[in-house]
Amino acid sequence: MSANESPPALYAAQEPIFPRRVKGAFRNLKWIIMAVTLGIYYLVPWIRWDRGPELPDQAVLIDLANRRFFFFMIEIWPDEFYFVAGLLIMAGLGLFLFTSALGRVWCGYACPQTVWTDLFILVERWIEGDRNARVRLYHQKWNAQKVRLRAIKWTVWLAIGLATGGAWVFYFTDAPTLFWNLLNGTAHPVAYVTMTILALTTFFFGGFAREQICIYACPWPRIQAAMMDEDTLVVGYRDWRGEPRGKLKKTEDPAAEQLGDCIDCMACVNVCPMGIDIRDGQQMECITCALCIDACNEVMDKIEKPRGLIDYMALKDEAEERAGGKPKNIWKHIFRPRTILYTTLWSGVGIAMIVALFMRSPIGLNVTPVRNPLFVTLADGTIRNTYEVRLHNKHGEVRPFHISLTAPEPLTLTLEGKDQTVVEVPPDATVTQRIYVSAEPGSKAAMGGQMEMRFWVVDLTHATDRVNADTVFHGKGQ
Repeated sequence: MSANESPPALYAAQEPIFPRRVKGAFRNLKWIIMAVTLGIYYLVPWIRWDRGPELPDQAVLIDLANRRFFFFMIEIWPDEFYFVAGLLIMAGLGLFLFTSALGRVWCGYACPQTVWTDLFILVERWIEGDRNARVRLYHQKWNAQKVRLRAIKWTVWLAIGLATGGAWVFYFTDAPTLFWNLLNGTAHPVAYVTMTILALTTFFFGGFAREQICIYACPWPRIQAAMMDEDTLVVGYRDWRGEPRGKLKKTEDPAAEQLGDCIDCMACVNVCPMGIDIRDGQQMECITCALCIDACNEVMDKIEKPRGLIDYMALKDEAEERAGGKPKNIWKHIFRPRTILYTTLWSGVGIAMIVALFMRSPIGLNVTPVRNPLFVTLADGTIRNTYEVRLHNKHGEVRPFHISLTAPEPLTLTLEGKDQTVVEVPPDATVTQRIYVSAEPGSKAAMGGQMEMRFWVVDLTHATDRVNADTVFHGKGQ
C-alpha cells in the first residue's frame, strides 16, 4: 500500500433494509405468533385473580417489596428459587430442542427482537408504503412530505416503546393503581425511569438497529452451530433445480440454453428482514423466518413451476435429491435421538417441578441458633440455649402454629413474650419468634456437649400440616 492510499475500512456502514410485503403460510404464522405473544405481554398484568382480602388480586405479579412471585394460583417465595432455576433450565433445553430440529426457528418467529421489529416494520409499511415507496423516500431529499411521514412513524414507534415499558413495570405492582399514578404524576420515580429506558431501547432496537442486534449483539448465531447437524431442517435453496438461473423466456428452440426454475426475480432477497440472499447458501445471518419460501412459492405459482425451490430441507437429503430422489419424511428428521433426548430431559425437569410444586409444605420453618453466647447459665444452674425461629404461613388466612421439640433428654421450651407455645402468623407472611430451650441443673443435657434435637411446627387449623427442623442443644461440656 502506497503512502497516499488510505487503509481499508474495518467496519462497513449499515445498509438499510426495506423488506417487501409477502403473503403465504409462514407469513400468516408469524402474524399469529406476533399477535399472541404481544397480546400475552400487554394484557397479562390486567388479569385479576382472587386470593382473598389479604393478598394482591393480580394474576401475575412479581412482588419485590415482599419478595414473592404470584402466578395465578401459584406463589413462589425466595426459598423456592429452585422453581425459577427449573424454568430457566427448561427454557434452555427448549431452545436446544427447537434449534436441533428446525434451526433458528426461535429467532425467526418468537424472539422479542423479531416480534417487535416485525411490528415496527408493519407500522413503517402502513405509513410510508411498501418496499419501493420506502426506498424512494429514503433516497429522497428532506422536504415537508418526508418530515411529516418520518414524524408520524417515529411517534407511533415511540408510543409502542412506551406501551412496552409500561407493560413491563405493570408486572411489578398493581397494574390499575400504577396506571393512574403514572397519569397523575404520583408514581415512584423508578417507574418513570424504567419506562423511559425501555421505551428508548425498544424504539432504537426495533426501529433502527433491527438485524444488527441479531448479527452483532446476540450470541445465539455463534452457538447454534453446535445444536445443528445434517438432520436439522433449515431454510435452503435447491440450486440443482434452480440453476442456471435466468429470466423466463418462452422458446421452443432446442438449441436454446436450458435454464433452471429460478428466474432471478430477487423476490426472496426483497422480503428478507436480514437482507441476505438465501441462494448463496447457509449464512449466519439467516433467522429461519421462511418468508423467502412464501415469496418464492408465489413466483413459482405464477410461472407454473412446482413449489419448493426454496424450502425447509435437511443436508442429509441433498445427495438423494440431486440424484432425482425424494426427501425423507419430515418427521423422521425431527424425531431422532438428539431431539428425543432433549425432549426427555425437558419433560423430566417439568415433571419434577410439578411434583415439587404439589408436594411443598404450606408451612415454612427455619431455625437459627443464637451463637453468641452458645448457652447461658441461669442463677439456679439451668442451662439455656436461644434460637431464632422463622415461621412462614403460606395460606391466605391467619393460622395458629404450635411449636414443640423432641430430644433424647428432657428439655423445656418457652417462647419469648408468650405464655403458651402457639404463635399466630398472619396470612402469607413470615414471623420471627425467639425461643428459649432449657435443661435442668445437673441433667445429662446440661452437663454434656452437643445434643441433637428437633423442632416441630403443627398447624392447629389443619393438624396434618406439620414440618420439622433439626438443630443442636449446647451443654456445659462444650
